[in-house]
Amino acid sequence: MELTGYLDFWFTHMPVAERVGKFAALGIRRLDLWLWRAAPMADLYAECQRHGCVINSTFDGDMGSLADPADNEQTLRTWAESLEMADRYGVEHLFMFSNQVEIAADGQEWFRRLSSNYTQAEQYANVLRQTERIMRLVEQTRVEVWVEGLNRFHIQGDVLVHNHALAADWVRRIDHPQFRLAFDCYHQQRDSGNLIWGLEAYHGLYSSVHVGDVPTRQEPGTGEINFANIALKLRELRFDGLIGMEFYPSSTEEAALERVRGVFLKRDE
Repeated sequence: MELTGYLDFWFTHMPVAERVGKFAALGIRRLDLWLWRAAPMADLYAECQRHGCVINSTFDGDMGSLADPADNEQTLRTWAESLEMADRYGVEHLFMFSNQVEIAADGQEWFRRLSSNYTQAEQYANVLRQTERIMRLVEQTRVEVWVEGLNRFHIQGDVLVHNHALAADWVRRIDHPQFRLAFDCYHQQRDSGNLIWGLEAYHGLYSSVHVGDVPTRQEPGTGEINFANIALKLRELRFDGLIGMEFYPSSTEEAALERVRGVFLKRDE
């Protein structure tokens, strides 16, 4: 297992491009980023080149809602732009969500309202159709697309794919080697729980496991999730993918990293 670090959550007192060097000093070479259009991508890429890092994943804050037929033109256009960006800056993974997430000035996250009262069946049919069209663009690249369920407790409003059961069904229906699940413990616990059952049921579908604790979205050991058992299950399953540290450190970044290494990497070092 390999750890990845989230630029939006760690070293937040510094300009984002300067955080690359801080992660590199801790031995973290794969870096994840929210909202690529709002980020200084050229500066980040230059810093990654300087420190031997890569931009592991990001997503587009303007991608539109796959669940809304009125956004079909937008989602195709923005995905083409995201793929061009990924090629330019060596981004390996792009996240896809069923609904547009908007972030208010106070940091509160919302799901954008749909343009009409579509049934859930109509929304899901549109999600699948648009995904198939987008994947025809993706398969011309080396990018791997990750999907996840976003919980409706943390993010306000309504979202179609809100748990990992729905996200896993999405992955299975598309059935494409570049279309994978990201298993986010924070989102899954807040929506449905059943983390160990989910790791078993969806094994083979996910390339990454995210390890923010609940309720504070801080490092393992600060909340209610038993990450020791999560790590044990991943070892039993012979999971050899990425562990995404998408959380806010409760004290220092160094202490948070040691906690994660102690739980997930103690048998891999």
